[in-house]
Amino acid sequence: MGLIARQIEAAGIPTLCMGSAIDILKSVQPPRAAFLDFPLGHTTGKPHEPELQREILVQAFDAFTTLTEPGMVVNLPFRWSEQDEWKATAMMGGDSRTPRQDTPQYQTEEDRIRAEAKAVQTCIVCEASA
Repeated sequence: MGLIARQIEAAGIPTLCMGSAIDILKSVQPPRAAFLDFPLGHTTGKPHEPELQREILVQAFDAFTTLTEPGMVVNLPFRWSEQDEWKATAMMGGDSRTPRQDTPQYQTEEDRIRAEAKAVQTCIVCEASA
């Protein structure tokens, strides 16, 4: 994340990295970053709360004008909940993701058919190297 952001900045395009793991944001040292103390995977807010998401983005975008030194991180002032019980759950192995699968998983049979149809299409990159 930080390397890509620095390369994009070197090309003259301002970047802003958003994250929910302050140690990672500080270690990768992007040109500028906004930290949101929310559970991982919720870097721009809670699901189904568009007003909160909008406000988070508006305050994060302020970093383009307020962060003046490379590597600076702004702490966004939002809280996931009144209590921080979600942090204890996250630290105690609260990972509820499904196990990684070696084969593609599709929501419907139609998804599988479409994906497999695209997979057999000719790849222009593959043809060029053959």
